[in-house]
Amino acid sequence: MSAPAPDPLVDENGRRWPPLDPVRTGVLGRCPRCGQGRLFKGFLTLADRCGVCGLDYSYADPADGPAVFVQLFACVPGVVFILMLQVIADPPWWVHLLVSVPVLALSTVLPLRPLKGWLVASQFFYRAREGRIVRD
Repeated sequence: MSAPAPDPLVDENGRRWPPLDPVRTGVLGRCPRCGQGRLFKGFLTLADRCGVCGLDYSYADPADGPAVFVQLFACVPGVVFILMLQVIADPPWWVHLLVSVPVLALSTVLPLRPLKGWLVASQFFYRAREGRIVRD
């Protein structure tokens, strides 16, 4: 048998942190343990650890999850809007340049960070880790 996994809500000093809602902390880009430290050091780059409680973010691996959610829920309506604009109004190319490009850019780039934060905070909240085979 393997030793039980350490409780992520208890830090190195023995302080116990209350569980926080992963939607709130993730969307705001805050630490999933304390809710105060920064989750990101760049637009989509995760920080190494929380500056407030010291939580190590090396557990986090949202992979392509944010991009998939954006493609499914943001890009599809954006493309439908652009196609409907073309079918209904048949605008010149410059209208698509002024309307379609910003619609696609905003609908794909803006949701990436909140979605990535939510997925990382959910991994912490639900204690999701890479699968392991435990042998006797």
